[in-house]
Amino acid sequence: MGFGTIILEIVTPLMELIAPMMPGVVFPKFFTMEMFQRSLLAAVMVAIVAGFLGSFLLIRNLALIGDGLAHVSFGGVAVGIVLGATSPLWYALVFSVTASILIFELQSREILTGDASIAIFLTGMLAFGLVLLRYYGVGITIEVESYLWGSLLLTSSDDLDMISYISVFSFVLLVILRPLILATTVDPLAAQVQGIPVRSIGLLFSIITAAVVVSMVQVVGTLLVTALLVTPAATGQLIGRSFRSCLIWTQIFGLSSVFFGLYFSAELDTGSGAMIALIAATIFAIVAILKFSFKDLEFILGELRLR
Repeated sequence: MGFGTIILEIVTPLMELIAPMMPGVVFPKFFTMEMFQRSLLAAVMVAIVAGFLGSFLLIRNLALIGDGLAHVSFGGVAVGIVLGATSPLWYALVFSVTASILIFELQSREILTGDASIAIFLTGMLAFGLVLLRYYGVGITIEVESYLWGSLLLTSSDDLDMISYISVFSFVLLVILRPLILATTVDPLAAQVQGIPVRSIGLLFSIITAAVVVSMVQVVGTLLVTALLVTPAATGQLIGRSFRSCLIWTQIFGLSSVFFGLYFSAELDTGSGAMIALIAATIFAIVAILKFSFKDLEFILGELRLR
């Protein structure tokens, strides 16, 4: 019995308990049927760890690395599909981790800027995957599209196990390393003087990012990873007054995107990954409009008081 299956068995009674309270015709099945339960559990775990990681990526100005590593992982997925692997995500993990290490080394050694190295790996590995699939006569099948755009309903027990391992261990590591990551981000030189291994922390953070990105591929697809990795964190930063509050708001917005995205995709029969991405972007737009509208209103009222 895999790690994901154990977690699923633990939360299944809770899912079945709240199922009658869920709206819609299809959406309640996510809380009662095993195939749908696997999908929901995977989405929730990914949303939690992605929101936590995304907050760190934004303060380190690395918002694009998630998108880049997601495209790199598609090259690994293509290799796995051509070789007939049961779960191509393991190949994606190898490709993504390797690319993250290379990007980190290119940037730290000042051979290339971070954006340039990410762009090279992004386009190169995506092209490699597409050429490989075409060369071996696989083409863009339903399975390939599920990795491009995300398809939660195709989450197998093996996929759930992998997502569970990555999500839990990545979240624990990020919680433990949180003070060190913040220290090396705010003032790397001061952190180094204090004896903090800045280079090792940066490399480990890159590897964690690569692993989390791969876990997200099944949920939102390689082309929409930014939707859960960056958008909720960016929304949280709009209203959060501290890093702690930003983390809390990010979790709220990330989980809301997942639940509303799954609800509308189930009831309207649309792709889950695309709907989650659309909901995340919509929440960001609403929060941004409300924030700046109230700011303008406060400014106008202030002007009136001065007069």
